[in-house]
Amino acid sequence: MKDVPRSIVLLLVACVPNAAFPSAIVAGEVPAEVLAVERQRIEAIDRASRTAVAIFAGEAGGGSGVLISPDGYALTNFHVVQPAGVAMKCGLSDGRLYDAVLVGLDPTGDVALVKLAGRDDFPSAELADSDLVEVGDFCFAAGNPFLLATDFRPSISAGIVSGVHRYQFPAGTILEYADCLQVDAAINPGNSGGGLFDARGRLIGINGRASFEKRGRVNVGVGYAISANQVRNFLGFLRGGRLVDHATLGATVATDEDGRVVVSDILESSDAYRRGLRYDDEIVSIAGRPVRTVNAFKNVLATLPAGWRVPVVFRRSGRRVEIAVRLAGLHRPTELARIVAAGDEALEKGGPDGDRPPKDADRGPKGGAVTPPRLPDAVRDLYEARSGFTNHHFNVLERDRVAANIARAATWASADAAWTLSGHLDTGAPFKIVLTDSRGRIDLPTGTSEVDASGELDGDPSPPGSGGMLAALVLWRRLLVAGPARLGRTSYWGTQPLVAADLGPSAATELVDVLETAAAAVEVRFAVDGTGDVRGIDLWPAPDADPCELRLQRRADGPPGMPALIEVRHGDAPFGTFHVDDVRFEAAPGETS
Repeated sequence: MKDVPRSIVLLLVACVPNAAFPSAIVAGEVPAEVLAVERQRIEAIDRASRTAVAIFAGEAGGGSGVLISPDGYALTNFHVVQPAGVAMKCGLSDGRLYDAVLVGLDPTGDVALVKLAGRDDFPSAELADSDLVEVGDFCFAAGNPFLLATDFRPSISAGIVSGVHRYQFPAGTILEYADCLQVDAAINPGNSGGGLFDARGRLIGINGRASFEKRGRVNVGVGYAISANQVRNFLGFLRGGRLVDHATLGATVATDEDGRVVVSDILESSDAYRRGLRYDDEIVSIAGRPVRTVNAFKNVLATLPAGWRVPVVFRRSGRRVEIAVRLAGLHRPTELARIVAAGDEALEKGGPDGDRPPKDADRGPKGGAVTPPRLPDAVRDLYEARSGFTNHHFNVLERDRVAANIARAATWASADAAWTLSGHLDTGAPFKIVLTDSRGRIDLPTGTSEVDASGELDGDPSPPGSGGMLAALVLWRRLLVAGPARLGRTSYWGTQPLVAADLGPSAATELVDVLETAAAAVEVRFAVDGTGDVRGIDLWPAPDADPCELRLQRRADGPPGMPALIEVRHGDAPFGTFHVDDVRFEAAPGETS
């Protein structure tokens, strides 16, 4: 066995949990197990290095990024891409320089998504579950500190995870680092936007902030990374070309004399208030995560996108209450757009501990992002400006992707047929629903309701008490028959957890795609899973009204996309659970496609 210095042997042995090789150390030999671990570490760093992106914004500086898909999507920081505008240059460790275009922005969370052009086989990093990261875990950063990577090969710095679930207050800037990972791996100016990896080379975070000595810009071993799980929550919005905002409960909290986290103030216009949350209620958990401190409250909320509907548990007078709350945004859409358009002024004060992006690495000249009059040929067709979007081109791509999934799952759907769904309620009483291209009807023990789908639907909440169940089903049929084009103005909203209609906070949730449409004077969101099945429908007859919420469960037999169960809820009250026993398609006299 090859002889190596004793200090190196000790270092390698330390990398192997629960290992003890006294005889080998005495002999000056490196055990095979240690060499295997070293080889695994080298290979993991090599794989991660190939996914590292060196981002250059001309005279504006640059930073780092990390590829997350073979077709060229890469994550980085908002404060890295803002000086570059819509297009930038990106270098990889293969020595090549690629054109890239901005896709989506999360200014508050300091995250951006870009797309590199020119290949469909880019090396990419696997997004890990950052909630499994523990203090003491090995980690390493790959990036472009001080723009040293003139050959595009990233610098690697290694260390351990020093802390988890850290909260970094905005401190006068829009950037809010919540629930982040603290590491002692060297994070310097220019590392911003690069990947933080675990021992297996999986992406556990996006580096973005560090604490520096007051007199300089040199790392002192306190760096912060945006957690991979926070990024995952926002990734659907970013891929859809959105300018996405973070969530607020519409309430503030404080610690009382007993150490409880209680509501200290709440907006009466908030959904939390409508669902029953009040002053002095104790917050127990949000989105399934326990809340034991004010910091924990901020940490959880700051990792969630505006518009998500999440379980909230609170305690009042010793009684545990479970609700589901639709979260509002921290900013008005116009306000968020102004912040982005304001350029570097939004970042002027940097963050805690003087983490201001330096001119040579992370930020550009005063004035901020300016859309170039002419984009590079490689990305010219990948950008479309539209109000409310970062890049509408990618919203169209995502909308069409989901529409194609729906079409594949509903090849049987025909506008020439009347759809009849019949079955029984929880009580055992029968029901019958008939849907055509222009009308819907439901027969219930309480009576028959109809809706005319040829006109506007905002004034018809049929059947009574449902908030618009028939209107939602008519539009659902229209989506399956003809796709988003027949609905009205339809866009890709992003992803959201599909919370069960019964609101059980412990119920399993999954992230599903959401299409948002304005049709027949109502707003509708369709939650669509990866197979193309519509799993949820939320219909708002008015912006400030409670939506009619439908949750559809798959059926094992019969046409794909047809539900076996439909749960309907309006506001705080469940309307009914419909067990679909039979589905039929029959000629609809007088109907046209």
